[in-house]
Amino acid sequence: MEKTEQQRNNLDPAVSHPSGVMIPVLRFSTPIETAQFIARRIAEVIGHCNDEGQNAVIGLAGGSTMVGVYRELIELHKHDDLDFSKTIIFGLTEYSGIDLSQDQSMTSRMAAQLFDHINLPRTQTFVPNTTGDLTQQQQECERIEEEIEAAGGLDLVVLGVGSNGHIGFNEPFSVRNSRTRVCLLDPVTRRSAASDFFGEENVPTQGITLGLGTIFSAKQVVLAALGEHKADVIRELSEGPITNRVPATVLQDHDDVTVCIDPAAASELTAECTPWLLGNVQWDEALITRALVWLCDETGKALLKLDDDDFRNYNLHQLLRHHGPAHELAKRVFGWLMNTIHENPIPWPGSKKVICFSPHPDDDVISMGGTLIRLVEEGHETHIAYMTSGNIAVFDHDAKRVADLVTEYNHLFGIDTQQSLDVEERVARALKEKQPGVPDSDAVLKIKGLIRWSEAKAGAVEVGCREDNLHFLDLPFYRTGTVEKRPVGDADISIILNLLETVQPDVIYVAGDLSDPHGTHRVCAEAIFRAVELLEQANGKRPEVLLYRGAWQEYAMHEIDIAVPLSPKHLDTKRRAIFMHESQKDEALFPGSDPREFWERAEDRNRGTAEAYNRLGLPEFLALEAFVVWDGEPI
Repeated sequence: MEKTEQQRNNLDPAVSHPSGVMIPVLRFSTPIETAQFIARRIAEVIGHCNDEGQNAVIGLAGGSTMVGVYRELIELHKHDDLDFSKTIIFGLTEYSGIDLSQDQSMTSRMAAQLFDHINLPRTQTFVPNTTGDLTQQQQECERIEEEIEAAGGLDLVVLGVGSNGHIGFNEPFSVRNSRTRVCLLDPVTRRSAASDFFGEENVPTQGITLGLGTIFSAKQVVLAALGEHKADVIRELSEGPITNRVPATVLQDHDDVTVCIDPAAASELTAECTPWLLGNVQWDEALITRALVWLCDETGKALLKLDDDDFRNYNLHQLLRHHGPAHELAKRVFGWLMNTIHENPIPWPGSKKVICFSPHPDDDVISMGGTLIRLVEEGHETHIAYMTSGNIAVFDHDAKRVADLVTEYNHLFGIDTQQSLDVEERVARALKEKQPGVPDSDAVLKIKGLIRWSEAKAGAVEVGCREDNLHFLDLPFYRTGTVEKRPVGDADISIILNLLETVQPDVIYVAGDLSDPHGTHRVCAEAIFRAVELLEQANGKRPEVLLYRGAWQEYAMHEIDIAVPLSPKHLDTKRRAIFMHESQKDEALFPGSDPREFWERAEDRNRGTAEAYNRLGLPEFLALEAFVVWDGEPI
């Protein structure tokens, strides 16, 4: 599809345009840049309609991807005088069977995140009303369609996309020409919403959605996707055939659609993972490494067993011609990868001060527990900073059990038994009266936070850290009692900066995991980088920054800068440290879509990384933990 001159001029210079796709895709460097572009696109439509004296009719999705877009729209309203007074907004979805004032409802979210902050008359907002019986909900669907028609049709629809390919609540195998309707929610959709509702069992089974035909009728469509968990569906949307198994693929036939993604969501596109299959490329060390690792996977050979025919048979003629022969290329990549393996977990000489920043109270031992053990063994002064309390990720029965335990403990030792009994009764009453999906009371949140605090201490001590080197930051952005958090503010950054100035670390470890389904890892990383930037401005220097991955993904081979070997003893100790997080063991409250326990994911990932090195013909290890040296660019 040919873009207008105005659209071309408004593209951010940080955007790249992958080739070889069936639908326009814009790849942005960061989620913030993605949100800014989409907000500007919405503002263009509204501004054009305002100039023409017409109503701009916009359809907006809910969900975490849209939160950043809403914030940018509010900024444009406040600082650029974006006028919403003539805009009509339709919410794409709403859950059935919940109070529309609940935090989880799209009605409540869109009001709190957008409508309450702009000059948009409430009479011009239409989020499906799901109260009432099925007949009333079906009548509401007809009303929504009538309102869209009366408004002159949708000028722009902004969508997210589910990992199963749904748009709105149009789940797999939805009818292409469907209109606004009551629908059943796919198990994948309900599972992804489980954290919002404090458990999958609390997620409604039905909702109302604008249909595929309604969405397709919009003059323009913009779809946004962030994170590696969206990479597979973005590949299908952009490069695969149109299929009702992946509802988003119907957008390939739309006359004006743009897909906006971050590098993580782009990672499975051919232009990103195997660009040499599309034509000539500029070969650098990272791309050569990626190509040879891919070639080894395709041929089933180790690096040093590759020959010239392997390159020719797999469309790597250009690489062979300009950088061959095969054995020289293989030796070069073999040497590069060998240099990533470090017996000393820190690749710089001397004893160092280090801080591991752990977004949740268990990310430290899950993600880099073996390296923490090695750091202590090698004599480095090792600190751990727990950035949030993690108090929303504890089951109610654990809080009740601890309240009962403390009461009995105090009774046993004659310690203020009446006050303990009062607290226990208050907690039991609050939990009994709490409705599904409703945030906990303050007392319950404190007890749940205490559980995570004690587990974090126990896990850190197990890997050898001293208790006085543990820092519980309890950043303000997290203190909402709900899954949805505040934006990172000056108070959060000030706490991190104060810790950096106090400890003066030589090296810090930061969660660089873009697949965290709750977004906390990404937010914590942004806060740390801002604090590091302020530190560098003040002192002219900053600590070295190493990025680690969480429980969801591992770095690709060509991305790894440092691989730390773990012995059987290290792996056993790491497992015991993870077991200290008893509230997260067996069944975590918000485990994501992976059914394995966290210790299983960690071990499988560490063993898998070692096996990947071994398949290439590199030294064989039981397990490896991988890190990337941060280059100062946003992630």
